[in-house]
Amino acid sequence: MRVFSYLFQLYLMAIGLRRFGAIRALSRIDIVPPWGPRLLRAMTFYVPRKRALPDCDGERLAMALAGMGPAYIKLGQTLATRPDLVGRPIAEGLTTLQDRLPAFAFSKAKAMVEEQLGRPLDEIFNWFGEEAVAAASIAQVHKAELKDGRKVAVKILRPDIEKRFIRDLALFDWLAALAERNSAEARRLRLLQVCDKIRETVLREMDLRLEAAAAAELSDNMSGEPGYRIPTVEWELTARRVMTLEWVEGIRVSDAAGLEKAGHDMKALGTTIVQVFLKQALRDGFFHADLHQGNLIIEPSGTVVAVDFGIMGRLTKLERRFLAEILFGFIRRDYDRVAEVHFDADFVPAGESLEEFSQAMRAIADPIMDLPVEEISAGKLLAQLFATTERFKMQTQPQLLLLQRTMVMAEGMALHLHPKSNMWQISEPVIEHWVRANLSPEIQLADAINQLPRLLERLPSRIERWLADEQNPAQPAPAEPAPAPKNSSLWPFAFGLIVGALLLKILTY
Repeated sequence: MRVFSYLFQLYLMAIGLRRFGAIRALSRIDIVPPWGPRLLRAMTFYVPRKRALPDCDGERLAMALAGMGPAYIKLGQTLATRPDLVGRPIAEGLTTLQDRLPAFAFSKAKAMVEEQLGRPLDEIFNWFGEEAVAAASIAQVHKAELKDGRKVAVKILRPDIEKRFIRDLALFDWLAALAERNSAEARRLRLLQVCDKIRETVLREMDLRLEAAAAAELSDNMSGEPGYRIPTVEWELTARRVMTLEWVEGIRVSDAAGLEKAGHDMKALGTTIVQVFLKQALRDGFFHADLHQGNLIIEPSGTVVAVDFGIMGRLTKLERRFLAEILFGFIRRDYDRVAEVHFDADFVPAGESLEEFSQAMRAIADPIMDLPVEEISAGKLLAQLFATTERFKMQTQPQLLLLQRTMVMAEGMALHLHPKSNMWQISEPVIEHWVRANLSPEIQLADAINQLPRLLERLPSRIERWLADEQNPAQPAPAEPAPAPKNSSLWPFAFGLIVGALLLKILTY
């Protein structure tokens, strides 16, 4: 019976795609079999299409998903971070997906707040706005005033939102499992992990206590950062389905004309947004991952205030190091080092050629790096980099794709505010500071000690690669030896530590 339910849901999905002329977008996605779009068209031939649709297939798909409901909106937002899965044109079109839905009735909002906070509305607030100031797929926001006169924003989950998500996510899981059972490409792209990521994001967003905790953590990390802050959480007025934050007065970044009219320094605002994002990602490993223009508000003082913390990104220390080293390697055009970092992180399967990967990095970067400096985009560079995954049989790293998408959004806002923003001039001080603070010889030595067990596990494959190189020598070396890269591999440190430990053991025996 469950299969029939899934098939009926698929039929409704086909109708939604047909109305917005979005079935054609599916034929642009490599993993969709050619017969799929043809079957959907045949099933829905009688459904009329809407008029005045955009030409971009990705934008049509975004409009169709927005009309299907909250789970499909989250699906579209996730696919926008996966150009390796849907192709760059579709992914770029999906970035236009607007997470906006009609507001639900005030009577339901009032009942939810009173039930969650355990008190009547008039005991908590002087007044509570009946009209929602924002309404999205998961929740809506009302403006209110506390008894002490402070203005607050009250975020309230949609009624019965969990049931809708559980139903739709079950369909996504079923489709992903079918694809992975029948397609090696689907397994490489980890479609079930895509579904897991959607579920993880949705479950986090449906517990507003977790969103409040994310806001508090980000606020702690960014305390003391000039020109940037996070609204204060009202913990006593926050529960699983209701969250209360300080109300922020200002102009949203989307209103560039309003910001300029108010006299704000547009170039400085763009610089702050990009550098704050890089500090969050590199320094703290915890970053605001929903940086669309409506989620940043500029106060009259010029301070940037972030809101909406439902989608956050995390990076381990090794992932942060990977990001910094590849960006720094590209800046210096040290493509051998960029390749080594990928192999050291085990992102490239054993057996692939380090030299060919280095050549692929050069092919990606040189055309971009030779552009005028104001046209170079670190986010687009990373997008090109992650697009090499198929050629070298690399498994996709979803957390890095989320990072790349957020970087593109941050850059887009900087260019929206100041079209001549120089991305490298903005980014390089933060990247270089992190590299100097974390990749000095002393820090590398400490990391080598911590990574000794992992490096020892990889020793046999390193020896095999060395023996293969000895048996198949390359062209004769030049008379003058080439200088070693500035950031050499950790392996010499590890090998030195092993030899040193053995000598110490012999001498002290």
